[in-house]
Amino acid sequence: MVRWEPDAQGRLRLAAVALFAENGYEQTTVAQIAARAGVTERTFFRYFADKREVLFPGGHDLETFLAGHVAAAPPSATPLTAIAGALEAAAAAFFTAEHQVMSRQRHLVISSSPDLQERELLKLASFAAAFAAALRERGVSEPGASLVAESGVAVFKTAFARWVADDARQGLAGIIEETLAELKAVVCAS
Repeated sequence: MVRWEPDAQGRLRLAAVALFAENGYEQTTVAQIAARAGVTERTFFRYFADKREVLFPGGHDLETFLAGHVAAAPPSATPLTAIAGALEAAAAAFFTAEHQVMSRQRHLVISSSPDLQERELLKLASFAAAFAAALRERGVSEPGASLVAESGVAVFKTAFARWVADDARQGLAGIIEETLAELKAVVCAS
């Protein structure tokens, strides 16, 4: 096995997603993932607690990034504008065109497993909690902070699903803008 190649964690993620797509999530083992990535199982567990976590790396980093951008928004920004700015910044930093194919494969794998869907919902709930806390720090009272935070997560979830299905390769930031405009149009029409 080639243990000295750089980016073992990245290779493990690529190997896992490819194997999940080929064989199914449940049928894929850690040993298979490690072998495909050219590392040992021990190396796998150095980076991930289990095979499920391969699909959910950096969640805390993204959560911190999003909350930080909400907190740093100009004082004049509305709560929804602050969240939109954070989502668009995350799209530019974490969800580039180079990540779209991998994100699409990851999305398909998660969609095929109720356990993974549950884990994805927990991740999104943590984003909503981070948004709400950042908005409360900005002086937004409840229930407004939670309502806007949940709306922001709904915009992200909807835009992300559209982005991974987008064959035209439109950027996620643009889809977030479109989705937010749709939300505003529906809310204002009500």
